[in-house]
Amino acid sequence: MRVKSAALAVAVLLLVAAAGCGKKPEETSGTTSTTTDSAKSSAMPGSTKESAKAPALMERLTSKPVTLPEGTVLTVRLGETVSTKRNSAGDRFTATVEEPVEAGGKVVIPKGASVTGTVTEAKPLGKIKGAATLRLVLDSVTVKDSKYDIQTTAVARSVKGKGKRTAEFGGGGAGAGALIGAIAGGGKGAAIGALVGGGAGLAGGAFTGNKDIVLPAETTLSFKLLKPLEVKM
Repeated sequence: MRVKSAALAVAVLLLVAAAGCGKKPEETSGTTSTTTDSAKSSAMPGSTKESAKAPALMERLTSKPVTLPEGTVLTVRLGETVSTKRNSAGDRFTATVEEPVEAGGKVVIPKGASVTGTVTEAKPLGKIKGAATLRLVLDSVTVKDSKYDIQTTAVARSVKGKGKRTAEFGGGGAGAGALIGAIAGGGKGAAIGALVGGGAGLAGGAFTGNKDIVLPAETTLSFKLLKPLEVKM
């Protein structure tokens, strides 16, 4: 009887152990399935993060480019000093858009957008008979991390002899600017000209010595587009 009882007890223990081992794979499988479903749910387009990005993405995909016509004025602020003394033809300069450019009720080029330009002519008075000349054009503008090549009219400053200054806006003789001078310090200060040309408003200021034309950093200059510019919104 004792042998039979012992054998029966062993058999019961073996059955209990076998039942426990049979449940573990199912529980593990269930856990894996739950984790996988959670990962799939987070990666689905309908998740919170993807839903937040969807409106911005759709706006970019459905927005249409805006075209700025020829003649659009770009008013910029120089990021560095440009002069006939320190610069020569071919030198590059940087600037930022001073006045936002709008079209169709939208701001196409915001204030602060980066601009690059080229000095196309820089001749001190001592190196050319009769006049010193400084001429600038814009080459590119960056909007929303996209860089656009542009062609603009030139802004030019020239000095003939001592103290005689002229300004040109638009290039190719498009128009001579009117010079309004202001002398500070009882005649001892330098003359600061506010140059207006081509009907485009303020073109900028300049200091002139006996030989040099200087456009200080922060000087505002206005240029006109020679060709239409298409900007992606």
